Amino acid sequence: MLHSRKANPFSEGSRELFDLAGQGRIDVFFLGGAQIDGEANINLVKVGESRLPGSFGSAFMYFAAKRTILFREEHSRRVLVPKVDFISAPGWSPPGVERRGGPQALLTGKALFVWQQDKRRFRLQSVHPGSSLDDVRENTGFDFDFSIEEKSTEIPSENDLAMLRGPVAKEIAVNYPEFAARVWGVH
Repeated sequence: MLHSRKANPFSEGSRELFDLAGQGRIDVFFLGGAQIDGEANINLVKVGESRLPGSFGSAFMYFAAKRTILFREEHSRRVLVPKVDFISAPGWSPPGVERRGGPQALLTGKALFVWQQDKRRFRLQSVHPGSSLDDVRENTGFDFDFSIEEKSTEIPSENDLAMLRGPVAKEIAVNYPEFAARVWGVH
């Protein structure tokens, strides 16, 4: 969305977003990665010998935004790895490193994890309908904490679904037409 002039609400483009983040005025930032590991590190630069588009300020935003929600629709050992091939944005920082924000959660197509800063690892919060704890464990390349009682992710209300399938889908389709077509059938 940052590269799209039409969808970007900042009149000065990315520069304005980074300025606001540096001032502590961005509360939540959503960040995806080609790889995400159990220490909340993300990789947007290189997987094996394949070069990716790059991180475009993700490391700065990960430090400057108050909370970052990691997301990735694909939930597999290819994406959720024991250790990323390249750290383009670190999930945690050693003592003495100034960091306003950091990871809050990780949302995938199978589950929701919350970040435990004191343990530097994820805890499974809930499993989406159609998945199971065994399915999540089998398709996650890193260890995570979980409760013995499996908690199911709350199903969206009819109003929420109508909003997502209507106005939200149309807005997203402008910049992500393939995603909108696949998820909502919007063209």
